[in-house]
Amino acid sequence: MKIAKLPKETSQSLVYRFTRAVKGSGILIEARKRKFNKRNKSRNLLKRAALVRLQKKAEYDKLKKLGKL
Repeated sequence: MKIAKLPKETSQSLVYRFTRAVKGSGILIEARKRKFNKRNKSRNLLKRAALVRLQKKAEYDKLKKLGKL
């Protein structure tokens, strides 16, 4: 994006025009989306997380049956 100063234009109006152009172009929205974008987890990590969840659930159920919770 390129904004040139017009003749007899103040620096404040140039900054105002620039910020409006940036907002209108959608650059900031795209940058914010990329900032908080999370990568997809690999298949092995998903499987490992599922196994850990199953183990923790089994341990919880075991302790619940024994009355230790």
